[in-house]
Amino acid sequence: MPLPTKLLIANRGEIARRINRTARRLDIATVAVFSDADATAPFVGEASEALRIGPAPPRDSYANVDAIVAALKASGATALHPGYGFLSESESLVAACEAQGVAFVGPSVAAMRAMAGKIESKITMVAAGVPVVPGPITALATADDAVAAAEAAGWPVMLKASAGGGGIGMAKCRNEKQLRGAFDDARKKGELFFGSSRVFVEKCIEKPHHIEVQILADHHGNVHHLFERECSVQRRNQKVLEETPSPLVERFPGMRERLCEAAVRAAKAVGYTNAGTVEFVGAQDGSFFFLEMNTRLQVEHPITEMTTGVDLVELQLRVAAGERLDTLPLHRQGHAIELRVCAEDPDKRFFPSPGSITEASWPAGPGIRVDAGVETGSVVPPFYDSLLAKMIGHGSSRSEAISRLLGALEQTRITGVKTNLEMHKKVLANAAFGAGDTDTGFLETQLGLKS
Repeated sequence: MPLPTKLLIANRGEIARRINRTARRLDIATVAVFSDADATAPFVGEASEALRIGPAPPRDSYANVDAIVAALKASGATALHPGYGFLSESESLVAACEAQGVAFVGPSVAAMRAMAGKIESKITMVAAGVPVVPGPITALATADDAVAAAEAAGWPVMLKASAGGGGIGMAKCRNEKQLRGAFDDARKKGELFFGSSRVFVEKCIEKPHHIEVQILADHHGNVHHLFERECSVQRRNQKVLEETPSPLVERFPGMRERLCEAAVRAAKAVGYTNAGTVEFVGAQDGSFFFLEMNTRLQVEHPITEMTTGVDLVELQLRVAAGERLDTLPLHRQGHAIELRVCAEDPDKRFFPSPGSITEASWPAGPGIRVDAGVETGSVVPPFYDSLLAKMIGHGSSRSEAISRLLGALEQTRITGVKTNLEMHKKVLANAAFGAGDTDTGFLETQLGLKS
């Protein structure tokens, strides 16, 4: 099957621009979709054509399956790339694409369903021999059930929404009082944000590292990994800085091989196809446990591209077209770090800062890549994620990547909205970060930033 002739990009901002670049390089016509809030956004003007899909709120536009399907029909697109967030892991959108005879650039409904619920995915991983975080693998109906499960797992525990993501519906509980206080809130958030009130508990790994493995699988049984990434610098359980290789993995001989093998087993266990990421929690002793699988392209995919030399979006498109991936370049060069540049105030619990950008000046130089969704004059709407751009630094070593990013930050100027640029400078200059000591509480313990 040839590559698609026209691709609808069902997303916005920097990821829409990034997908558009690869598609146009492959001579694929692109269709942008936009809400009223994004009518003048850069990604709209860069596509071959653009279609309005509704008012600003996501439920009326980017997260509205009916609106996206209507755009598919109107555009005549032969494929759809969902990017990340919004409908990227929507079974309904995949089914709608199949009904329209449109190639969905992502996994099947069956694979999404197998990994959609954390409880079900943990059961599948146990059967596949992938290590999971200790704890009863069952949904909890009452706070009493939660306390009993926590006693079995051992305090402290993490209370989680089974269908959750992005840290929503998650709470660390050190005792019964905290768990009972968080139980109803986790259930309500799970229902509100993900349509499911099911929650569970598992053992809390102290000072955890967030480690993930990029995988890519075709429709012919080939499943490959493209090494690991570390994403431990977070606020509100959401990543703000990612790097590869992982400093934690580098410390333990053989850990990388075991980690990547486990990720491949996880993907094979659910018949996965296309790009995906298997996420693990890493402990200080080098052990690791399955957390979840993101059945889509990740925000942090550029650091994998910078170190392996592959274009993951191109490979996604080729897999969706039925091409075989018998081999992939299983080698990595140097070190890459990605900074998420966001319109928010780190000193005020990362409160979002929408508004108009009066100046956006981005850096350039050896080893520097910027995937930006905004430019001078852009409007940052209050309806969506605060991500403005991703700044990636690549070097022959971790220290060189850090040095290049510090230089790039000095070249960067964004005015009109508050940003986290100064925070990133402090992170990169921090002694603990320089030593690779970056558990998920890093921003609070090292920089005193509460989220």
